[in-house]
Amino acid sequence: MIHIIASFAIPAENQAAFVKLAKELVAETLKEAGNISYEFVQGADDPTRFAFIEKWRDQAAIDAHNASPHFTKLIPEMVKLGSAAPTISLMKTVF
Repeated sequence: MIHIIASFAIPAENQAAFVKLAKELVAETLKEAGNISYEFVQGADDPTRFAFIEKWRDQAAIDAHNASPHFTKLIPEMVKLGSAAPTISLMKTVF
């Protein structure tokens, strides 16, 4: 299993638009084969921080997700709303 944590810094004035796009991204991603979970969270101590916490069966599932129409459409729009480039961390289950 592969985990991804994708973090975004979103200024207050862009948050409503970002959340709207995120809602669509999550809804479509949860339908994908190989997706185990896909959560959208906001920083409890910093409301300008958002993250997707993802679990995938394998790299092939991630590759398919990254090539999907919803991902290739929505992610560039979401990145434009941020104050910095997103941070992406790939993790593997230890136990």
